[in-house]
Amino acid sequence: MPLLNKDGRIVEDRWIAVSEAEALGRPGDLIVPQALWQAERPRLTARAARLGLRLTNEQSPAVLADDLGRFALIALEFPKFTDGRAYSQARLLRERYRFQGELRAVGQVLSDQLAFMLRCGFDAFEVTDERALQGWRRAVEAFSAWYQPAGDAATPIPAQRLQRRPLRTRRAASPPATAPAPDSCAGHWAY
Repeated sequence: MPLLNKDGRIVEDRWIAVSEAEALGRPGDLIVPQALWQAERPRLTARAARLGLRLTNEQSPAVLADDLGRFALIALEFPKFTDGRAYSQARLLRERYRFQGELRAVGQVLSDQLAFMLRCGFDAFEVTDERALQGWRRAVEAFSAWYQPAGDAATPIPAQRLQRRPLRTRRAASPPATAPAPDSCAGHWAY
C-alpha cells in the first residue's frame, strides 16, 4: 500500500504495523494498537527502535496525553470516509497536546478529503487504491490559501490582508471650542 507524504510524493514506509504481542520481537520501528501498548508498555518502552501508536476513531488522545512523547508516529483510523472523528483527534493531538511526531491517516482516506486532513495536521496518508495516486497529487496542489484558521501553519486570507494593509492612523479629534471645565473636586467633567 503506497504511503504519501503531505507534498504528494510516495515515500518509503519503514514502519511495521503489529497487532499481537508475539510480533514485538521483530526488529525495526513498530506501530501498535492502543490495547497492545497498554498491555505491553514495559516491553515496548525497553525497545531501542521508534514506536508508533494506532488509534481507532473511538479512542480519545486524552487517555495517552502523558505518553505522547514516547511515540514518533500516531496513525489515526478512518473506518469509512464519512466518519470524521479522526479529524478531531488530529486537531487535539496537534493543538491541545502539542504532538510533534508524524500523524498518519489510515483506512478509508480519499483524495477529496486531503485538504481537510492537511489542515488538521496530518503528515502522511496510506492510499489503498494505487490507481488514484494521480488524483492525490492533484489534491495536494488544489488549495493554496484558506479563510479559516486551523492547526496548520497557514495564515488565513483575512489575516494576510491585514498584514499587507498599511495601518491607518486616526487623526486626533481636537477638543470642542467650548469644552466644559473639569470639576476640580471629583476629576470629572462638569456639565
